[in-house]
Amino acid sequence: MRGFLFTVTYYVLSVGYVLVSLPFLALPGRGPVNLIIRSYTRAMNLNLLLIGGISKEVRGRGNLPDGAFVIAAKHQSWGDGYLIYPEVKNLAFVTGDHLERFPLVGGILRKLGAIVIDTCGGGDRKAESLREGMETARQEGRRVLIYPEGHLAPVDYHFRYKPGVWHMAEAMGVPVVPVATNIGLFWKQQEARKTPGRAIIEFLEPIPPGLPKDEFMTRLTDVIESRTAELVAEVRGGAKPRRPHPRSSQRVIGQAGLCRRVIALEGLIFGCISSLVLYAPNYYC
Repeated sequence: MRGFLFTVTYYVLSVGYVLVSLPFLALPGRGPVNLIIRSYTRAMNLNLLLIGGISKEVRGRGNLPDGAFVIAAKHQSWGDGYLIYPEVKNLAFVTGDHLERFPLVGGILRKLGAIVIDTCGGGDRKAESLREGMETARQEGRRVLIYPEGHLAPVDYHFRYKPGVWHMAEAMGVPVVPVATNIGLFWKQQEARKTPGRAIIEFLEPIPPGLPKDEFMTRLTDVIESRTAELVAEVRGGAKPRRPHPRSSQRVIGQAGLCRRVIALEGLIFGCISSLVLYAPNYYC
């Protein structure tokens, strides 16, 4: 029943906030729509707390630099984007241009300053659209959220981290802030069931630009996965992380197609920030 009520509220809020944002698409600037979306993510945090029974704890705010930077976050759940978005001002995110096929989404993405990658124009055009978006974000001092695994990963499992995050940081000349979380214990991937508990997101020490790609990717993977394991162990009472079921990776990879179908509605909210955003990361470098 908890999961059902949460889901109903989730979609009521999502559709409601989209409708509220529509009149503001014609106004200049991003301010009004950004305020609406930040309000939406706060409302979803309240939905998580009051109906889902999932409270939120944020650690490491002091690790967020001034100016532009890239956020590389662990992606265990549809909920992690909702936890991150209200905590970081002037946040942009990366998504594929597939979302622009849905009515009204293109306008909302542009108002939110999303970095829209050309996923149909081949490798050169994809790289060019990413560079253009990164340069605009750098000039505007924006922060960019990306999920380097590119997939929802079950607890105790991670996919290979993709080097797109390194290219982004180098193109912008900015640090990368890793983010660890344990929300997957309470909201597993895109499952409807919610388990009451305290979900933690932690902003870790920034990784400076200028590192060789292999060194950067090793460091990023190690810090996110090790700290995520520690946050999970806090809930499990210090128990050793459990090995994923042998089919876990196959199941998650298979869910990528499902994510692309469900993403239509999520994209209406904030271009899947996070979530979406929340889930557009499947399309990143």
